[in-house]
Amino acid sequence: MCRTVFWRICKQKDVEEFKPDPYLATLLNCMLWVFYGLPFVHPNSILVVTINGIGLVIESIYLIIFFTYANKQKRLRMLAVLAIEAVFMVIVVCTVLMAAHTIYRRSMIVGILCVIFGSLMYASPLTIMKKVITTKSVEYMPFFLSLVSFLNGVCWTSYALIRFDLYVTIPNGLGTFFGLVQLILYACYYKSTPKKEKNVELPVVSSNAAVGNVSVTVER
Repeated sequence: MCRTVFWRICKQKDVEEFKPDPYLATLLNCMLWVFYGLPFVHPNSILVVTINGIGLVIESIYLIIFFTYANKQKRLRMLAVLAIEAVFMVIVVCTVLMAAHTIYRRSMIVGILCVIFGSLMYASPLTIMKKVITTKSVEYMPFFLSLVSFLNGVCWTSYALIRFDLYVTIPNGLGTFFGLVQLILYACYYKSTPKKEKNVELPVVSSNAAVGNVSVTVER
C-alpha cells in the first residue's frame, strides 16, 4: 500500500519518480467528504466523517514525508497546490453556510463538489498509468495501492447503493473502474518491469599480494 511507497522513500531519502498528485487529490477529497458528512450539511453520515477524518490525518503524514525528501521544484509545486486547496475549502465552507440555509441545498452543493473532486482523486493515478504504458514498467505504480484503491471503490459503491446516496456512488463507481484498470496494467507490464540490481564488493588477493575489490552485480 502507500506505506511501502513511503518506507522506500524514507529508506532512499529521495522521492525518485513518485508523484504527489494522488496524495494531494486525496487530501482535498477527504476534506470535502468530512464537510459533507457533518450534521448541518448531511445528517446521519458519521461513517463518512470518521473514515475520511482518519484519511485526512494519514494523507497529511504522507505529504509531510514526501515534502521532506522532495527536491525544491516539487516542494514549491506542493506548497502551491496546498495553498490553493486551503483557500478553496475556506471559500466552500463560507459560501455553503452563508448562502444555503437548508440541509437539502447544503447536501446538494457539497455533494456535487465531492463527486467532482472524488472523481479527480480516483483519476489522479492516470499520470502514473501513462508512465507505466510508455516505460512498460510498474515500478512506480505499487500493486497494493492499486488493489486497495479498487477494493475501496467497491466497498464505498456498495455502501452508497444501500443508502441510495448518488453523491457517494458516482465517484466511487469511477474509483472501482480506475482501480480495475490499474490492476489490468499491472498484470500486463509486471513481467516487463526491469529487475533492480545491486553491487556487492568482494575482496580478492592478486598475485603480488595486493588486496583489491571486485564488483559483482547481483539480480534480486
